[in-house]
Amino acid sequence: MIKSEAKRLGFLSCGISKAEFLEAEAPRLETWLNKNMNGEMRYMENHFEKRLDPTLLVEGSKSVVSLLLNYYPSEVQKEDTYKLSKYAYGNDYHHVIKHKLKSLLYFIQDEIGEVGGRAFVDSAPVLDKAWAAKSGLGWIGKHANLLTQKVGSFYFIAELIIDLELDYDMPVTDHCGTCTACIDACPTEAITQPYVVDGSKCISYFTIELKENIPTEFKGQFDDWMFGCDICQDVCPWNRFSKPHNEPLFNPHPELLDMTKKDWEEITEDTFKKVFQKSAVKRTKFSGLERNIKFLKG
Repeated sequence: MIKSEAKRLGFLSCGISKAEFLEAEAPRLETWLNKNMNGEMRYMENHFEKRLDPTLLVEGSKSVVSLLLNYYPSEVQKEDTYKLSKYAYGNDYHHVIKHKLKSLLYFIQDEIGEVGGRAFVDSAPVLDKAWAAKSGLGWIGKHANLLTQKVGSFYFIAELIIDLELDYDMPVTDHCGTCTACIDACPTEAITQPYVVDGSKCISYFTIELKENIPTEFKGQFDDWMFGCDICQDVCPWNRFSKPHNEPLFNPHPELLDMTKKDWEEITEDTFKKVFQKSAVKRTKFSGLERNIKFLKG
């Protein structure tokens, strides 16, 4: 019943796992943090226990309902321009997904009765990919993104953590095989070994999370990405099965896809506000985007 309602609300798929301590993830997260792979993302060091145990986030929680929402666009930017990650083309996903998640929670409460829980979209210490994998929605690929055989990896992950016991799904097997396309293609060598990404070397980190100047040693390595980066996903063979989303709110601003390098170099704060009024790109602010473009321009 929950899964069919999730489909009706537009989610790609839904999987359910038991809310319990993520034993396998604990040493991985600890090692990753100890090696400073979070860079300036100090918030990753906070709430270590909560990140691994949903019962500390939602009192009495019994189930994690993981959901995927497709964002793969039907059209992409021109070839020779400064690039944005595809997830940022349309409206900010936080708002779009939160609304759908709340609708799903209200549906569960209407159908079943008093069910307590919270909706999470990238906004709290929740290991989204680990829960999605545990819920059988895909496997974590060598680029550390969730992968599925049917639709690749261009989707958002969100969850409801609720105090209702449900039937739980089983994880699926890894289908990366001997492929190293993502590792070979990363221009900053951020994928240090299969399944390990050094966040402090990732183009997405430099163009979104880093507030200071981008280190000059990475000059010429960004392949014109000014906000985020899709390289490791674009080269992944499983993404040849990606299908365009059908969420109107994820459609890009009409001007976005036609903007040339010159347009980006001359962008004003007013145009930035108009084009990215409801976009996740606002996170880097006009000054951040300007910094990124200057860095790419050299």
